[in-house]
Amino acid sequence: MTYPDNAIEKLGFADIRALIAAKCLSDMGESLVNRIQPQTRYEQIDRFLRQTVEFKEVLTNDTPLPIDHLYPIQPLAEKVRVAGTFLSEEEFFQLMLSLRTVFAIIRYFNEREGQYVNLEALFEHLPIEKDTLKSIERVIDAKGQVRSNASPVLADIITSIAKAEQEARKRIDVVFRTAQQQGWTADGNLTVRDGRLCIPVLAEHKRRIKGWIHDESATGQTAYIEPEEVFHLNNKVRDLEFDMRREIVRILTALTDEIRPHVPLLIDYHRLLAKVDFVRAKAMFAIDIDADMPELVTDASISLINARHPLLLLNFKGTQHTVVPLNATIDEGQRILVVSGPNAGGKSVCMKTIGLLQLMVQAGLLIPADPTSRVGVFRRVFADIGDDQSIESDLSTYSAHLTKMKYFSAHADAKTLVLIDEFGTGTDPLFGGPIAEAVLEVLNRKQVRGVVTTHYSNLKVFASNTEGIENASMLFDNVAMQPLYILQTGKPGSSYAFEIAQKIGLDKGILNAAKQKIGVQQKRVDTLLVDLERDKKEVHDTKVALSQKERQLVRLKAENEALQAYLEENKKAILGKAREEARDIIRNANKLVENTISGIRESQADKAKTKELRKQLNKELDKHTAKEKPVVAAKQKAAEPVTIQVGDWVKILGTGNEAEVISTAKNNLVLAMGELRTVQKRSNVVLIDKKKQKGAGRRSNQTSLVESATSFSPEVDVRGMRTEAALSEIEKHLDRALMMGFPSLKIVHGKGDGILRKFIREYLRKYGEVTRMEDEHPDRGGEGITYAYLD
Repeated sequence: MTYPDNAIEKLGFADIRALIAAKCLSDMGESLVNRIQPQTRYEQIDRFLRQTVEFKEVLTNDTPLPIDHLYPIQPLAEKVRVAGTFLSEEEFFQLMLSLRTVFAIIRYFNEREGQYVNLEALFEHLPIEKDTLKSIERVIDAKGQVRSNASPVLADIITSIAKAEQEARKRIDVVFRTAQQQGWTADGNLTVRDGRLCIPVLAEHKRRIKGWIHDESATGQTAYIEPEEVFHLNNKVRDLEFDMRREIVRILTALTDEIRPHVPLLIDYHRLLAKVDFVRAKAMFAIDIDADMPELVTDASISLINARHPLLLLNFKGTQHTVVPLNATIDEGQRILVVSGPNAGGKSVCMKTIGLLQLMVQAGLLIPADPTSRVGVFRRVFADIGDDQSIESDLSTYSAHLTKMKYFSAHADAKTLVLIDEFGTGTDPLFGGPIAEAVLEVLNRKQVRGVVTTHYSNLKVFASNTEGIENASMLFDNVAMQPLYILQTGKPGSSYAFEIAQKIGLDKGILNAAKQKIGVQQKRVDTLLVDLERDKKEVHDTKVALSQKERQLVRLKAENEALQAYLEENKKAILGKAREEARDIIRNANKLVENTISGIRESQADKAKTKELRKQLNKELDKHTAKEKPVVAAKQKAAEPVTIQVGDWVKILGTGNEAEVISTAKNNLVLAMGELRTVQKRSNVVLIDKKKQKGAGRRSNQTSLVESATSFSPEVDVRGMRTEAALSEIEKHLDRALMMGFPSLKIVHGKGDGILRKFIREYLRKYGEVTRMEDEHPDRGGEGITYAYLD
């Protein structure tokens, strides 16, 4: 798919593979990583990408996947396949641990059926063969040794060995104590020589103890003797050990024969472990570079939004440097980008970023770009980067470039991505420029997609006048004489040769002489490009400022809509409460009337009793009438112009609710009723005299506010929470902290891999009220705690 063979290395894809391989937990996963190659089948690429996205979700938001042991199963299965062979204890132990891991992985995803559909495809229809694992566990213990009760014969042998060793130890202890009492032994205790327990005896007394001399000290003053009466017991132990080893081999052979029919399934288990380790490594790398899955399309096109070079991103991680995001589009209408600009301005990095991210996507890797980016599928990627001169092939730099241009012109098509760095260099510009222009014309005619970097003016002019080819430049601050590393399409860029030479202090006489030697037309073109560059920078700065104001406007609009929704909801609640109170009054009135009528009937319309009942009825009606009088009075007072200030207490007409004025604006008042806020017209409220104000209501409101303020702590602990739950909890505390005027909010999220900390900080940056964020002091939690300072 790529040409030449070293194009992958030139673009940095081999370095990406090496970084992913370092994330693997096993050799089998690393082997799969080393075989990663860009693919051309849309369905396969899409599946690989979605598997990585799902595993990234497992790592960041789900419980840890149980992958404690990842020993390769296939070599063991191949050994089992051969009749007459058997696995050793250590091999069976590794197989047992790997099978436990396989079954734990399958159970993990079965419990989440339908949640990770692409990962489930890795082991679809793969059964859990428990009998194989149980057979191994009956023989092998937790330390990787054959169990003493694996067979009755083995148990008897082990018991006999223990008895013989105990008897031998008793005998040699008796001999050793006797020799010590006689003064025959050297300093020290019993020791082992040639696998035999021996007594250290002084050389002059070695004939006094019957037995076999196994060794002597370096000076020859000490002999190590195995007593004769112990020798036969030790031989018995040795014979029993041989019997035990033969029995163990028999048990292992029988166990191997038992699992031989399951060899194909064991190989499938091996492949599952390898794939899980492989996808996990890709997801871990995606987390490191903050990568997402772009929108994958079938046509040969690229639209990168806020893309960053992954190797630069990792290189700058932990430093004060940042990678400037790249925005670039290559499609049917804008097939080839001709990128120009000053040296060290980022042209080559821009081209390599596009090429590397394209290879990564087609290899099933997530990329550090916005998920709204669109990436298509190319059949071929051709790259001409760097100096490929060859002594063996007798090729100069320019000859090597021409060889590639020949291949590109012959084999590139509309499904090919061509990347050419410093197009046309390596020979006389008078001839190199026209040749490069002719090659570019052929590539454009064949509908090829690509990126070309150049300093040649003729290529810039050709791009301006040719459909399908678009000029682009790397922005440059010609005041500070510094590159901005921002790609701008539509206009060519100046090389700033004279400006850069002047900045580094090249003699003015040399500069003036050089300016005289270039053509007048070329000088005008370069000056025009410099002016265009200045204008582009001003336009870019204006766009950035407008974008910021637009975001601020959107935020204010959202806040206004939220406030309106809140007020509307509050209004509905008050009306609902009033309706409920009216229904209660009607129910009570009906009940009162019914009771009165019932009393009259029971008294048989007795005048005195009827008069008493009517008196009680009027008394109850007067109560409700009394409640309405303040409202009527309030309506009368509302007509009088009264000055209402912050801190005054008012009554809302129509509801009778009392509230405190916390803000005034023209004809509107913002009122506080406990923790609720409402906005009312001045004409809809009446001022309450402080003497007549209901103390209980005021105390209730004040008590509510005080209790709310004293019970609230500007600290939230989200350790162990999933990302969504953590952000929801932080939002609640942030709202209350802002409402109560706290200067900061302390968020305890823990260190871990730093993933939760990263999501929290990205979320807080969306709030304009958060002025800055800092880590806690290293002695008090460091990166595990974030302080958000509030405006």
